[in-house]
Amino acid sequence: MDAREPLGRRRFVVGAGTALLTGGAVNGAEAAVVDGPLPDIHPALKDALTFPLAWGRSPIRDFRAWRRAARATVEEHLLVERQDGTPYAPEFGARAQGEGFTRELVTVSLTRYERVRGALLTPHGKGPFPAVLLLHDHGARFDIGKEKLVRPWYDDTRLASATAWAEKYFSGRFVGDELARRGHVVLCLDALGWGDRGPLAYEQQQALASNFYHLGSSLAGLMAREDERAAAFLAGLDRVDARRVAAVGFSMGAYRAWQTAALSDHVAAAASVCWMTGLKEMMVPGNNTLRGQSAYHMLHPGLARHLDIPDVASIAAPKPMLFSNGGLDTLFPAEGIRVAYDRLRAVWRSCHAEERIRMKTWPELGHVFTAPVQDDVFSWLDDVL
Repeated sequence: MDAREPLGRRRFVVGAGTALLTGGAVNGAEAAVVDGPLPDIHPALKDALTFPLAWGRSPIRDFRAWRRAARATVEEHLLVERQDGTPYAPEFGARAQGEGFTRELVTVSLTRYERVRGALLTPHGKGPFPAVLLLHDHGARFDIGKEKLVRPWYDDTRLASATAWAEKYFSGRFVGDELARRGHVVLCLDALGWGDRGPLAYEQQQALASNFYHLGSSLAGLMAREDERAAAFLAGLDRVDARRVAAVGFSMGAYRAWQTAALSDHVAAAASVCWMTGLKEMMVPGNNTLRGQSAYHMLHPGLARHLDIPDVASIAAPKPMLFSNGGLDTLFPAEGIRVAYDRLRAVWRSCHAEERIRMKTWPELGHVFTAPVQDDVFSWLDDVL
């Protein structure tokens, strides 16, 4: 290229990034943006992430001691304190009969800040029963939350939306109703922004998260704490066998499921459908995470300086865990799933509990939780609870 040729933006950006990586400068340039919203120094930033607290890299060699240290590190980055002293003060509302179970609404205080309404399903018969904390997805659909997974007997408008959602992602089934029919107490609550706590507009998510950060708190941290408290509430119900409580979720709900298993001693097992990857493998051009917005519900600032995504999930070891992903899921690249599965398998193997972790990829499926995958999860729950 002729030295007198004007410096185009692409050349300027690449040159600036190269200079920064080599310790120099180009015409006083600072870091710029490439590949959409990635900073041009993103390769160097990724290389700097060594996840020093990961099991096997950490200087802590006793697994129980490591688990305590890793969990404490995660909790510090939630930016939301524990809410153990807040009374749940449950209020039970509209009831209806399902096929082999009873439906009812319940409102509880998961934090000291507000009350949250959820759906509670209880099998007919004599308990105590095994239970499932059912965690809804994101899906950029905010008018329904718990209704995505539990048939809303109390609202015909939401029923129409929920039925369409179930047809799109769940083979027309309401997963919570299926679990209750199969003998599980089911609790499903709205996350902030969905259902009774919304609807949040898609383009408002970054502003909401920013406002939490300005206020010294965290949107993702609040979700984590609420899910942890919901698990404790469910385990404490007289109708529930507290030793047999599982967390189950799809998409963002899958993230929430393994996160809750990692943070809560009330969760004995977790099944996560369509949310597991290595962080570096996810942070690539074109990935949905780079858009921001939905990512803020699953972002704990600074945690990646210590732990990778599968390292956080590994805090749950040696609990029974099921990870299921679709081979055609464009949200989670195959390499990211492979890296995560290898890491998870190694941790459970080190605990002499490799038989307790199951990782499966459905090559013909995308980002869905269809009937065959559900049946696989249901069968697995029967085995481990």
